Amino acid sequence: MLVKETNFKDLNFIKKGKVRDIYELENSLLLIATDRISAFDFVLPSVIPCKGIVLNMISLFWFEFFKNNVQNHLIYSDIDEFPEIVKKYKDELKGRAVIVKKLKPLPFEIIVRGYITGSGWKSYKKNREISGIKLPDGLKESEKFPEPIFTPTTKADEGHDMPVSIDDMKAVLGNEITEKIKEKAIEIYNKAADYAEKKGIIIADTKFEFAVHEGELILIDEVLTPDSSRFWPLKEYEPGKTQNSYDKQFVRNYLLNSSWDRKSVPPPLPDDIIEKTSSLYKEIYHLLTGKKIDC
Repeated sequence: MLVKETNFKDLNFIKKGKVRDIYELENSLLLIATDRISAFDFVLPSVIPCKGIVLNMISLFWFEFFKNNVQNHLIYSDIDEFPEIVKKYKDELKGRAVIVKKLKPLPFEIIVRGYITGSGWKSYKKNREISGIKLPDGLKESEKFPEPIFTPTTKADEGHDMPVSIDDMKAVLGNEITEKIKEKAIEIYNKAADYAEKKGIIIADTKFEFAVHEGELILIDEVLTPDSSRFWPLKEYEPGKTQNSYDKQFVRNYLLNSSWDRKSVPPPLPDDIIEKTSSLYKEIYHLLTGKKIDC
């Protein structure tokens, strides 16, 4: 079932994000991953079959993978354990919804980069640095860093997230929690990257979100999905150029080569781009987990 948006009148709707619809329950939140797709700060008019289910299921895979490294916000992922008021929407929610702790996200996106690409590559070409981190001359596009770098951004509800330095984070959150976030983000990125490489996948970069609850760092939102990460096929990797990918970059590349000005309302995606995007999302899930999604 395609789900572009939800409209559950008897639930307390609190937010419609670019992809997720969020409802407030008594002491928790219902997070629903729809099939919407965004690019360049616009939600596109087209929906991608299976996309929301892939985002939800791949996040659940990583939450389990990291369970001994960091706490997460999950309460229920099995729809049969949901409250009765939610279970009646089972057909729409199956595979794409979780119930999570009601936590306040930290006001930063936590970006870990293992390779120089995307906005990091643009920043490097401009001034040889990313988020205040000075980098050596001579790096090539898509080159691997000797060690992953920590490059946070602001967390904007609308418009662009803006790069900030680790010192900017410390000014808001304090030294101790900022250093703890940096250490934990790089730790779990490295663990995921090592695992993915064995599956023939490079995780070039990714975005994490955290909250702090009772002094503990909690991993929240989505984790290492094709919306929040760049996944490259290892066997095709070649530094010095843009890489093929199993993620949303495929749609971005199509739009960059289209006549759309990236300022006005975006046009619908062609059927072949929708089909290929859906296929890429399902393929990365299969490659990483060994399982197939039937949708």
